[in-house]
Amino acid sequence: MTIRRLLAVSTLSLALSAGFAHAQSAPIALERIEAAVTAGTPRVVAWRRDLHANPELGFAETRTAAMVAEHLRALGMEVRTGVGKTGVVGVLRGGRSGGTVALRADMDALPVQEATGLPFASTATGTYMGNTVPVAHACGHDAHVAMLMGAAEVLAGMKAEIPGTVVFIFQPAEEGAPPGEPLGGAALMLQEGALENPRPDAIFGLHVVPGRPGTVFYRPQGFMAASDRIDIVLHGRQTHGAWPWKGVDVIAVAAQIVQTINTLTARTIDPTTTPTVFTIATLDAGVRYNIIPDQAVLSGTLRTFDVAQRDDLVRRAGIAINNVAETYGATAEFSVRQNAALVFNNEELSAWLAPVLTEAAGAGNVNAGSPPTTVAEDFSYLSQEVPGVFYHLGGSKDGVDPATSPPNHSPGFDVNEAVLPLGVRTHVLSAIRFLERD
Repeated sequence: MTIRRLLAVSTLSLALSAGFAHAQSAPIALERIEAAVTAGTPRVVAWRRDLHANPELGFAETRTAAMVAEHLRALGMEVRTGVGKTGVVGVLRGGRSGGTVALRADMDALPVQEATGLPFASTATGTYMGNTVPVAHACGHDAHVAMLMGAAEVLAGMKAEIPGTVVFIFQPAEEGAPPGEPLGGAALMLQEGALENPRPDAIFGLHVVPGRPGTVFYRPQGFMAASDRIDIVLHGRQTHGAWPWKGVDVIAVAAQIVQTINTLTARTIDPTTTPTVFTIATLDAGVRYNIIPDQAVLSGTLRTFDVAQRDDLVRRAGIAINNVAETYGATAEFSVRQNAALVFNNEELSAWLAPVLTEAAGAGNVNAGSPPTTVAEDFSYLSQEVPGVFYHLGGSKDGVDPATSPPNHSPGFDVNEAVLPLGVRTHVLSAIRFLERD
């Protein structure tokens, strides 16, 4: 644990145990919060549909950012734009003195061809890796933005009674740094002061995923995996497909490397202790059926929950890849770049949050001991700076088994709009109850 995290945890522990003098007045009633959420739900749904029909790729979220900034300004907030290229930060200062809490939503879409059949389905395109591609909100970030905009409206309506400050972070490029960019959205927003002036005492965020609608689930400590991008470039010698012995066959090398990585992970990592996934997802090589090319380019992802284990696996994978290439007479370039760190939910804050989420979702709808998941989130960088908790919101269609519900990043992924009010409530209550804590 870093010194910065230790200091942040220590500060949080003191705040949660000792409380603040401002927190002695009566809390804002749940009934009042629910009434405000219900009144704003039609606007949240409309925002979500508008954003869904107009998705934008990472660091290109100009329309989305302008829409968010205009809304926050209309609510009377201090607003900073261009934080991390297209990021937006809004600051709501309550009418009473107190601490500071942050809420975060991500704004970017994906290069995916939508196949939901929705009347507001995306027909947008964008530029990715130099190509024109379809763009869709296939991960639910449209719902995230709409829910946090709704929460901002509810909280602004209670400004005079809020004992402290709420910071709203609308983040670009959660899906990772676009090609040519050294940092993704969370890391760049941090670098440009998103969590400064004022600095939050805690931060909360959510993500819609397949799950029973109305449920909330998370876990303390490691919840979502660290994510690394893997790139491998193989160099061989081009030859006729009929004479493979006259060249160096990078296609054969690539096939062997995929098998080696799969076997290395499956046979040297204990899956019962730390889930680990090492996937090669792309292979680009050749232009003609009867020519063995001189180069093959592979890329993939590594998902881990243990830093030392991850470092050792990367080391051994590099050795194995070079050995396979050398066996065939080829050479290999192996590189690794982290897209997201481990999402680590502060233990004390996680325990405190469970009854707050139950207040929002109802008894029996909150699981604070969910299994870890190998998908990743760069919220991890934000919660490395200040104590945080990230939780999931079940968003499958009514009557659909979450196990067969289209997953995030798939062409058919969609969000059950009936869960949007719940996301607004969890945002509002996590902020208010944190500032009211005693």
